[in-house]
Amino acid sequence: YFVPVSSFTPHAKLSRGSAVDGTDGGAHLASLTVGNRSSNRILIFNTGKLKDLVKVDFRAVDQWFEEDMEIYGHPKDPYKRIDILPSSRNVRVAIDGVTLAESSSALFLLETTLRTRHYLPPTSVNWEYLTPSDTLTLCPYKGRAEYYNVSVGGKLYRDLVWYYRYPTAESAPIAGHMCFYNERVEVYVDGVKETP
Repeated sequence: YFVPVSSFTPHAKLSRGSAVDGTDGGAHLASLTVGNRSSNRILIFNTGKLKDLVKVDFRAVDQWFEEDMEIYGHPKDPYKRIDILPSSRNVRVAIDGVTLAESSSALFLLETTLRTRHYLPPTSVNWEYLTPSDTLTLCPYKGRAEYYNVSVGGKLYRDLVWYYRYPTAESAPIAGHMCFYNERVEVYVDGVKETP
């Protein structure tokens, strides 16, 4: 995001630093201080169409909002979308010959440029193979994901399963449903194995 200098409130203090190499003085490193928090991952532009615009590194700020909706992880791509479709097709997930989950009421999540993900109800999962993981990730389209590890035949597969306890509004239907990494497990849809 590029934010006009004039949009920063009086509580946000911008301090220009040195010119960025290769910009001929067209951009300066800067710092942003709010209260007792500060970040130096800021650029202020001085010339051309970017004059008086500030680029704030996404991770330099605690929270970002589009209007009143918090966004996670990185800015959303306006050319990307998510569709969540309920399906009565049978989805079975296995690894090393062991069925980890099977359902005829999965949700198919289609996300632009990514492969279809299958979100299965938690009641369809064989929980004896899962143990909680400490891993958390963020997605601007779905929210904060929590993970499970899978143990089969004495082998541990880390972060093989994820779910969204409180997904974003646009992804609300997947709340609590479990998704296995297609690339790391065998997924059968109506008995036909997906290609990895």
